[in-house]
Amino acid sequence: MNLAGFDLNLLKVLDALLREGSTTRAAARIGLTQPAVSAALSRLRLSLKDELFVRQGQGLVATDFARSLEEPLREALQGLERLLIGQATFDPAQSDLIFRIAGIDFFAEMLMPDLARVLGSEAPEMRVQLLDLVPSAYVEMLEREQVDLCLMPRMEVPDWILSQPLFRSSFVTIARKDHPRLARTGVGPGEVIPLDLFCDLGHVLLSSDGRLRAMGDEALAKMGRERRVVMSLPFFSGITRVVAETDLISLVPRQLALQVAPRLGLDIYLQPMPMAVPLIAMFWHRRAEANPAQGWLRGRVAALLARLNAGEASV
Repeated sequence: MNLAGFDLNLLKVLDALLREGSTTRAAARIGLTQPAVSAALSRLRLSLKDELFVRQGQGLVATDFARSLEEPLREALQGLERLLIGQATFDPAQSDLIFRIAGIDFFAEMLMPDLARVLGSEAPEMRVQLLDLVPSAYVEMLEREQVDLCLMPRMEVPDWILSQPLFRSSFVTIARKDHPRLARTGVGPGEVIPLDLFCDLGHVLLSSDGRLRAMGDEALAKMGRERRVVMSLPFFSGITRVVAETDLISLVPRQLALQVAPRLGLDIYLQPMPMAVPLIAMFWHRRAEANPAQGWLRGRVAALLARLNAGEASV
């Protein structure tokens, strides 16, 4: 094929289609309209002399030829991006980039409002999306550029993933103010809930897959005990509301409890068993290490979350 007559912009469209399997999602990914992506696909088919994608249900399935182009094309585009970015100066005030951060809804409360204020003053045209973290899929999400950053407990990762420790987060127990059983036993906010009472009270826990075991259960099992779990929810926002309106209690990150307790009318207690204090870190793909735009975002996220170390064990 003669490159002199080929529009290289079509390669970005092809890459987006291979990633998304949908003209609509591909259009959103690269900032075009769906008709423009469909027109570009028609031109690609003509130039490359292959159907490239076939319709299957509501999506598109790549042909064998298109699939053979996926990795080489991605590597070529990433190489070109690195070449053009180089050590260029990044001006957030002029940037209209879109960044995607994967993390649990803890960060919707503890990061995104402050980050929104930073964007408003420093990068008014930039957009940031918080996506729900799927712990089992974070490697694929970074590899396929579905997200730019992941925020999660520090762990062993492939050598092409880089990380930066951010903060430690211990756990506390929350209950609604004037909880009847806690009041009857004379346990006050800030005190340790007796083990028997802690296990007997109804608990609501964080679980993305519906399992009724989560943080705290391993520590209780070491003591030969277990708690009475009544409910599980996939979001802390739902957990705190349930606790505020019922007699259930819950283990939640200390920083989150301090943030929402005054607003929701919650009291904070200490749990009766020792628990490990997770180190939360930020993860990104090595290919983006020298990207000045992502470096700016990483710096702002790290600075905003550093304050959560106050009162916690040293990193």
